[in-house]
Amino acid sequence: MKILIIEDDKAILNMLQKGLEDEDFVVDVAENGEDGEYMAETNHYDVIILDWMLPNKEGIEVLKDIRSKGIFTAVLMLTAKDSTDNKIEGLNSGADDYLPKPFSFDELLARLHAIYRRSALKGNNKVKIGNIEIDFDSKVVKKDGKLVDLTAKEYELLEFLVSHKGSVVSTEMIQEQLWNSEEFITSNVIQVIVYRLRNKLSKDLIKSKRNLGYFIE
Repeated sequence: MKILIIEDDKAILNMLQKGLEDEDFVVDVAENGEDGEYMAETNHYDVIILDWMLPNKEGIEVLKDIRSKGIFTAVLMLTAKDSTDNKIEGLNSGADDYLPKPFSFDELLARLHAIYRRSALKGNNKVKIGNIEIDFDSKVVKKDGKLVDLTAKEYELLEFLVSHKGSVVSTEMIQEQLWNSEEFITSNVIQVIVYRLRNKLSKDLIKSKRNLGYFIE
């Protein structure tokens, strides 16, 4: 998971960056609203952690602006503003979740995983990986802007790997996700599907770790 943290409190920023990097996330940071908005517009992130009170431009304005520009990256807002009216304003402006300060890192991590799972599979969500674009709503996959014809199992495996982007997925997990418990599926079947996806999309898209499984960076 690639995370953008927009937070001006250095203690909180350092804590979040270290904690998330220890969880093997890729983390970018910005310490004011203008820089954070620019980074959100020019890079792809899985989740944005956005503080409400920021120098140069408040987080709520950053949120409204990126949503108005068609950026639907999942946003977790952090703020000391914990009134009901503030929560409603944040959610109505496009935030996916709202976490009042002070908070525990474990709770933040759980919320991050939850909103990422939701955003990865529904909503106005399109994921672009290099020249490959996956629209989870319409279940359409394009390469260089052209439609790629995938079988149901090819698409399901691609969706599963993308929803776990950055993590190695074992063949056992793939079997449990793509087939019911009554079907006996060998690892060779999964290898064949991976082979076909690599041929149709990119040989470098799906990587493997010997004896562990597959992953997409």
